[in-house]
Amino acid sequence: MRAIRNHIYWTAATSASGPERVAKWTSILNHVRDVHTHEDSNFPACLHPVRKTRDKNKWLTTGTPAFYQLEKVLSAKRVLKDIAKLSPHHRTSSLESFHSVILQFAPKNVVFPFLGMLCRLYLAALHYNENAARDQATSSSGDPLYRMHFPKYRKGECRVKPIKTETTFRYVEHLMGFIMGEVFMDPEAYREELLKISIPPDLSSEFEHPEKEEVIANYVSRFNPGEAV
Repeated sequence: MRAIRNHIYWTAATSASGPERVAKWTSILNHVRDVHTHEDSNFPACLHPVRKTRDKNKWLTTGTPAFYQLEKVLSAKRVLKDIAKLSPHHRTSSLESFHSVILQFAPKNVVFPFLGMLCRLYLAALHYNENAARDQATSSSGDPLYRMHFPKYRKGECRVKPIKTETTFRYVEHLMGFIMGEVFMDPEAYREELLKISIPPDLSSEFEHPEKEEVIANYVSRFNPGEAV
């Protein structure tokens, strides 16, 4: 499984087109059988040095149930369609990290008005942009630092994560200097710009609001179906 996962990343990182990605991806079905030349011209042969095999038991054999199941999964039309669209340039990890930063400034269990939420999103963006590319921390002897990690999706497999340098908040100093040095000196200009922001109506305003008594009359207890409460 680890080799197959690595093969996915390698396929995405070294391919320039969809057909080349599919050719490299399906080449693994030959590789697991100790066959390193392929019929697809987009990837005619493995790039690694070919070594003479001493233990044939390390390889799968055509026609066996194990190889059939592997081929069935890796060659599924849906899988091949997704493989052709792989990209090494657009990943979701950075977006997921930014979403976690947003939760620090705007937790989901608190309701904020539109302008309050907008300001918190701006603060989250400033904080993320300043700290997303922090360097890896090092020890006093200059060795890079790591920490042990046991992700749930790895089912107990131990991994290491680089320890980053301390978080910085330079954007706070810039904001405070700007507010104290410019906004407070001439607030009217900024107030006018603030009023120009178009505030959308609440989502609840898009729905029809029936009378409360009507809703109560139609309410049925989930524990007593058919019995109004």
